[in-house]
Amino acid sequence: MRIDLHTHSTASDGTDTPAELVANAAAAGLDVVALTDHDTVGGHRQAIDALPDGLTLVTGAELSCRVDGVGTHLLAYLFDPADAELERARELVRDDRVPRAREMVRKLRALDVPVTWEQVARIAGDGSVGRPHVAAALVELGVVPTVSDAFTPDWLGNGGRAYAEKHEFDPFEAVRLVKAAGGVAVLAHPGAVKRGAVVPESTIAALAEAGLDGVEVDHMDHDEPTRARLRGLARELGLLTTGSSDYHGTRKTVELGAFTTDPEIYGEITRRATGAFPVPGAGGPGHR
Repeated sequence: MRIDLHTHSTASDGTDTPAELVANAAAAGLDVVALTDHDTVGGHRQAIDALPDGLTLVTGAELSCRVDGVGTHLLAYLFDPADAELERARELVRDDRVPRAREMVRKLRALDVPVTWEQVARIAGDGSVGRPHVAAALVELGVVPTVSDAFTPDWLGNGGRAYAEKHEFDPFEAVRLVKAAGGVAVLAHPGAVKRGAVVPESTIAALAEAGLDGVEVDHMDHDEPTRARLRGLARELGLLTTGSSDYHGTRKTVELGAFTTDPEIYGEITRRATGAFPVPGAGGPGHR
């Protein structure tokens, strides 16, 4: 059983539509895929309607967080999408995305990069605009070879020359909101040091005490020593460990199913969730 619990569509910063994503997940031999667009559930309905036989969809979102000046992400699975408190909090984050992207464009232009807001908006399309769209503009202009290369201190990485802050969740509040909405909370790529500063192990331990369910261990931005360290930390703290591609379509080189989650861990995630059901087959009843 092949399970990928972290992917993105055009509802945020991926290049596959939600329908294309589930079709591509099935073609890649996945049995389960989670759609976790940034701070939005806008792609869920289309993904469910297009879901092929033999593939199960886990609905979710990747929440943008910041603690002690360090940006981090929280993967929220199988929460009730109609939960009013969590939706209000996600809306605050989404509303700040356009001003933030415009500020990054301004900073890039001050660095003599000929990027324009119109270019970034075209790349984002109907999706929730974010740093990867600005990064894609840098690739188009030949400033960097890949989107990942834009996420450095030279450009858009945390604290970088063209970085701009935005409204973000406090991760402790995010865990509380996800759990209150019946969801399961997993810290995304917590050891991805090439993106910038990462939260210390003491913060992960505090989040575990606050109800965090797991940490994403097997990820393209984690080397083997980092994976071993995170696995050991998870054992100490009683956290689940997941593996995921963090697929963004052609915006990143990683393929669907490049990293996967153990079926027993997936089973535990579904047992803990009370806000929504995984959706099997060609559509389905969806949420509770």
